[in-house]
Amino acid sequence: MRQTPQVWLRLGAVFGSSAAMIGVTKEDALATLGWLIDAGADEAILEEPVDRLSRATSPPAQRGIEPPRETSHNLRPSSPNVVQQAAEVSLSTAPGAARALASTCRTLSELKSALEAFDGGELKRGASKTVFGDGSPTAKIMLIGEAPGRDEDAQGIPFVGRAAKLLDQMIAAIGLDRTKVYITNVLPWRPPQNRDPSPEEAASLLPFLQRHIELINPEILILLGAVSARHVLGTSEGILRLRGKWDVYQTTSGDGLRSVPTLPTLHPAYLLRQPAAKRLAWRDLCSVAEKMEQLGLS
Repeated sequence: MRQTPQVWLRLGAVFGSSAAMIGVTKEDALATLGWLIDAGADEAILEEPVDRLSRATSPPAQRGIEPPRETSHNLRPSSPNVVQQAAEVSLSTAPGAARALASTCRTLSELKSALEAFDGGELKRGASKTVFGDGSPTAKIMLIGEAPGRDEDAQGIPFVGRAAKLLDQMIAAIGLDRTKVYITNVLPWRPPQNRDPSPEEAASLLPFLQRHIELINPEILILLGAVSARHVLGTSEGILRLRGKWDVYQTTSGDGLRSVPTLPTLHPAYLLRQPAAKRLAWRDLCSVAEKMEQLGLS
């Protein structure tokens, strides 16, 4: 905030008296002060002293936001009011509330109903349909894309259109098709103008994706694109650095905590724009085929 004229007059008086002691005219000091104001300096001192040599302390917790609570992801009895609970959870609610809601969903059908009733703010209002998932719910290989595009938004199915045809060809090269895999996206709704989701939108929807993974309970996760890798693995590295390197995703099932082999790779839409990168995607697919053989899934 820009300080009041009275504050600057007091500063001018201080600068003026100090300048006199070092042989600088008051006019020169005030001219220098005016230059500082024009340059954007709007505060000379703070109300309280600051020890800038001390170690930084943890930032204060944001007001009104409850930190996420660790909750059990084991299957629990389904709430009869899943849809009603979802309608009461909005983007202004802490992610912990969405996590608690998602954990009550025992089936994919309940999870889809909860998502459809969830207040997704601008993200949901700008979309035509909720794009939930496609493929076999019992599949051992799960693919996670980024967000629905125009065709997906119109049909309510992930990966349709040009990118989908390429994806189908990619998985067919290693003996898979949509009856043998399960496909979903990080976001269930198409962002307006295909913009990136805000941190609040992504944080509020992440518990639904995590529950989605738990219910499918895959043996292998394939992350298609940077957005998928960022939110599933919690990394800020670019997809070209991440691709082709196996990681693990920690999830839970009826048997407890599980580490799922996870491979980030290039999104089919990127490959359509950069055909030369298909050779990198092919290497990644060969790595998936080797992992399938190791796990007895081929």
